[in-house]
Amino acid sequence: QVQVVESGGGLVQAGGSLRLSCAASGSRFSIIAMGWYRQAPGKQRELVATITSGGATNYADSVKGRFTISRDSAKDTVSLQMNSLKPEDTAVYYCNAHCLSKRGAVYYTEDAWGQGTQVTVSS
Repeated sequence: QVQVVESGGGLVQAGGSLRLSCAASGSRFSIIAMGWYRQAPGKQRELVATITSGGATNYADSVKGRFTISRDSAKDTVSLQMNSLKPEDTAVYYCNAHCLSKRGAVYYTEDAWGQGTQVTVSS
């Protein structure tokens, strides 16, 4: 079973920066991709950015050019550098690890989520 733990987040003024970090641990065959999602009050959880084991990245249109996702595959960690933050970026940010696991001769995928970290951007 895979576990992910986030760190970072907090309160920042509009235009400021924050960095989120996430570490995955536990038993699995490999990590296919890691990413960040966010959920604002009254809204559905949405994708922020993802990065595959090969380094391919994907960003929500709303954060392109402002956020950068990076990954240390050797350490199974992923970071999200958030610059030029806006009040609308306020949300709980969740780390996700999409993994390939193995039980006996059977391979299967599983998703692990962190507990979430609050990011608040004041205007």
